[in-house]
Amino acid sequence: MSHKQSTDQAPLGFAKFLSWTSLILILISSLGLSVIISNSARTSLLQKQKEFATLLAENLNHQIYRRFFQPHRLGLGPINLHNTEQYERLDQVVQSVVHGLQVDSMRLYDTSKAVVYALNKEDLGSTAHAGLAVSRALSEKVHSFEIESSLTPLEAMFDFDMPPRSFILRTTFPLRDRHRAILVREDDGGVMLGLQEITDEREQPVIAVLEVTQDITADYAEVVSLQWLIVGTSMVSSLLLFVLLVTFIRRSERVLSERMQEKERLERELHQSEKLASMGRVVSSIAHEIRNPLGIISSSAELLLKRPNTDTLTQKILSAIHDEAKRLSKTVQEFLDYARPKVPSKNLVDVALVLDQALGFLEGELSRHEVEVERGYVQGLFVLGDKDLLYRAFYNIITNALQAITGKGRIRIVGGVHGADVLVTFTDSGCGFDMANLDKMLDPFFTTKDDGTGLGLAIVNSIITSHGGDMFLSNAEEGGAIVRVRLPAEKSARKD
Repeated sequence: MSHKQSTDQAPLGFAKFLSWTSLILILISSLGLSVIISNSARTSLLQKQKEFATLLAENLNHQIYRRFFQPHRLGLGPINLHNTEQYERLDQVVQSVVHGLQVDSMRLYDTSKAVVYALNKEDLGSTAHAGLAVSRALSEKVHSFEIESSLTPLEAMFDFDMPPRSFILRTTFPLRDRHRAILVREDDGGVMLGLQEITDEREQPVIAVLEVTQDITADYAEVVSLQWLIVGTSMVSSLLLFVLLVTFIRRSERVLSERMQEKERLERELHQSEKLASMGRVVSSIAHEIRNPLGIISSSAELLLKRPNTDTLTQKILSAIHDEAKRLSKTVQEFLDYARPKVPSKNLVDVALVLDQALGFLEGELSRHEVEVERGYVQGLFVLGDKDLLYRAFYNIITNALQAITGKGRIRIVGGVHGADVLVTFTDSGCGFDMANLDKMLDPFFTTKDDGTGLGLAIVNSIITSHGGDMFLSNAEEGGAIVRVRLPAEKSARKD
């Protein structure tokens, strides 16, 4: 029993293991893929912000240089942002460029790292804001980006209401002097101040450093929303994939379990068949040896019964010997019939005539037990088979029905052609089949009678199946047993 349970539970345990392992692998792979995709989206956003900041810084650089520094170089006088008029002129240039853009703050550092211009005038003159990026811009002439955040990326993922300035992009950009002042001689011999372009960027001196900060919190929040959308979509698709996988595994498990059960059933039937075949050979050998002495005993008892002047006690003893010898001979014959079943011939047989023949032979016994027979069939129920074997099958069915009836009763036999089959139904008014053992009634050697061999219905079933038919047992609603026999109809008798 324990071995069978472990065998049955093996596919289920394997399926559960495979299902949960698949779920874990799918979730891990989906989560990893989501992280990669979301990080790629965040990197792409920051790259776009940096490109925008670069364009903004270049535009400011160009506008400040062209509209402020260059005019002063050509004659407006030295640059002094402490001068209110110059500061306002520079402020107008800057405001015209950054108007409508997401600029949080802007500072302009001179070469001494002091703030000479700022959108927030409180920063003017301070050197505390100049960091390493400003130093690099002055010394190495390179621009740089820096992201300042009050939240880690993981904290930002779970902060669904990020306050402003949670993420700041700081761009530091060197402002270069693209021209040098030169004296230009005029045609009339005079001299004027002119500008000569410096084409080599390495020779362009840094005259100031521009620092622009942008609040990218709103854009970062959109990226976080995109990350959650990617993670959610990935998780939902993973769960759907897992459900499909589990459904496939469970279906495969069910098919495997059914096949294993079918295999076990076939193995049991094969084992049973081998046992029955072995038993049949032994029984056949024993029955063959018993039958001849039984015949001698039966015939000798019958001969002694016919002798005159036999006293009453001797006649009773001889009669008992004769009857028991006949009963034992019948039992031996049943064992022989089951152990060595006859291969049916293929002749045209009218089932109705076979039924009439069996009922005719049992007519006296039916009358003696006051059992009425209702015939619900007509001639023309043709099948291809063995008349003697079919006679024996119907005879046994009717005899069993007769033995099941106590006192007066009724046996109804209905036959007809239905499509490609001849159907014969036997219904009696007896006690019916024991429903608890109904599935065992056709098994050999199973009997509910004290003096039965358990081979009667088994032999009948063997005869019917050897003709390509089936036999079904059930009970009638009003009481009594029902035996249904199906046999393939001969083509000329079929009804389409």
